[in-house]
Amino acid sequence: MSGFNDFAIARALHVLAVLLWIGGVAFVTLVLLPACRALAEPKAQLELFERLENRFAGIARWSVLLAGASGAWLVWRLGVGSRFADPANWWWMHGMVIVWTLFAAMLFILEPFVLHKAFQASARLDPLGTMARIQRVHVVLLSVSLIVVLGAVAGSHGGWVFPT
Repeated sequence: MSGFNDFAIARALHVLAVLLWIGGVAFVTLVLLPACRALAEPKAQLELFERLENRFAGIARWSVLLAGASGAWLVWRLGVGSRFADPANWWWMHGMVIVWTLFAAMLFILEPFVLHKAFQASARLDPLGTMARIQRVHVVLLSVSLIVVLGAVAGSHGGWVFPT
């Protein structure tokens, strides 16, 4: 076997990017946020969370960019763009695009330009409530992401095709 298998490389990069990205979201949601919220001093919770989560933000941004680029390339390479016209059978492809768009908007626009300041202002008035809201948003994002990942893995291996 010789030659350059561009499809295998693109799929491997796509899986690696999603693994780093969603795995990081799981860590932040299930470990980091609960640990920060367990602190005795409520005002220190958001500061600690932002300081630690900021270290992951760069990894998440690069992972989201790689997942988007490799995903778009795979759709082009496989010639499966027409699947987006059939959401009932290819819902997981739509799900991947929706989840990617949400995270791209969060990481590149909302968090740096809107949410950071909003959370700071909210935390001054209600630090515990602010951290609870941040955790709820993360739980929702992680839950939706995991459903889409499950659907995408099963769907890309024929798991959602039912005999008629």
